[in-house]
Amino acid sequence: MPKTDRWSVADNLDLKMVIGGKRLEASNGARIETEDPATGRVIGSFPAATADDVGRAVENSRAALKGEWRSMTPTARGRVLARAAAILRREAERMARIETLDSGKPLREAKGDMETSASYFEYYAGMADKLQGDSIPLGPDYMSFTLHEPVGVTAHVIPWNFPLTTTARGVAPALAAGCTAVVKPAALTSLTSLLMADILDEAGLPAGVYNVVSGHGSEAGAALVAHPDIAHVTFTGSVRTGQGIMKTAADHVASVTLELGGKSPVAVLADADLDAAVEGTLKAIYMNAGQVCSAGSRLVVERKVHAEMMDRLVARVSAMQPGHGLDDAAIGPMVSADQVKIVSDYVEDARRSNSLNVLVGGRRLAPAGMEKGHFYAPTIIDDAPADARVVQEEIFGPVLTVQIVESPEEVVAIANGTPFGLCAGIYTRDITRAMAFARDVDAGQVFINQYFAGGVPTPFGGTKLSGFGREKGLAALSSYYRVKCITTRL
Repeated sequence: MPKTDRWSVADNLDLKMVIGGKRLEASNGARIETEDPATGRVIGSFPAATADDVGRAVENSRAALKGEWRSMTPTARGRVLARAAAILRREAERMARIETLDSGKPLREAKGDMETSASYFEYYAGMADKLQGDSIPLGPDYMSFTLHEPVGVTAHVIPWNFPLTTTARGVAPALAAGCTAVVKPAALTSLTSLLMADILDEAGLPAGVYNVVSGHGSEAGAALVAHPDIAHVTFTGSVRTGQGIMKTAADHVASVTLELGGKSPVAVLADADLDAAVEGTLKAIYMNAGQVCSAGSRLVVERKVHAEMMDRLVARVSAMQPGHGLDDAAIGPMVSADQVKIVSDYVEDARRSNSLNVLVGGRRLAPAGMEKGHFYAPTIIDDAPADARVVQEEIFGPVLTVQIVESPEEVVAIANGTPFGLCAGIYTRDITRAMAFARDVDAGQVFINQYFAGGVPTPFGGTKLSGFGREKGLAALSSYYRVKCITTRL
């Protein structure tokens, strides 16, 4: 995109929240400005919802649950979701550019996010009329069967790194099951979740089925999770916030799906295809500037190929040029100055506490013309001990830590050596060893000879501190319906 046209997409991005199909300001008039992370320039704003606003949204969603949405057939609900997918694809270019301006990610990644988001609505459109129950054989004198009913009003607390895809990932199965949804997007990146309301409205979704209350987590998010009429909370974010949400939801016995942090290993054995391993490792850690919960942020490499892997990775990382997302740079900015500081503090602590070898990167950047942007150099920290903070804690930035093993037998123990268990990858030509790794590693998803494999149909979620419950695929639907058993004597 020519730089002279860069800001044209940002016109009219002073948005309003959505309650009952109406675009509204916050009850106290407060607004939040959002900036382009590459330049620090303000590109739009949106309301900072109050607890009263959240209460109105939940009440409206509860009313919508009993209205037109309830009377629609599952097939009709599916058609609404299918239309939403088609409209989102029609608007994908504009939505991707807005996502890039709001989050900083390269345009190619934002375009991929729009297609993934459309695919969620398309996939669950096909499932809306297939949530059928079972018959239970109790003998000739009884008839017993089950129904799948929507759980009710669902809350979706969205992270800032994948604003629209995470919204679609939770909302699409919730709507397919017949629920209504109240979405609280992240205060840093709310634009596309708010604009999705226009797409769903055009698709024929009844007013109030999809409400969006933008604002701060401390007020809008907390009020949403604590509301007694919320039946299920789907949350993606930090471990600490997730723990708080689970405690709050327990007060009114709401179920929760928690997709929390990760410190996922990418294991490379000596017999691996190193070309594939290098490509997979780069994608695993530097996509979206490392701001991915499922990022492969730990490289667990067998010593026999360690030196060659490092030579290849350092050469490739050194050549990555940071830049504006709309210019589709190799790596874009981080989402905020605060996030850059967090990453920088981790790397400096590694230098101080462990005297670790930073092979490349390890510094803030200020590309020409974007000196106020939030850039951090893609970084590799070599031969990190198992107890180092950069190994044990989620950094959430473009920092790859390397752990060396002497033999394949050590890999599983090292891979399992953190409190997290979200994803894991392995590169090896030995399929038996790969499958044994997949069996023994603590992870909700395992990738063999690739990373970020699968897609919308593949269940996603973690173990240990990475959370519980599953999103994506058929498994996600079980969060949004309850089973009712009906039995009669004949």
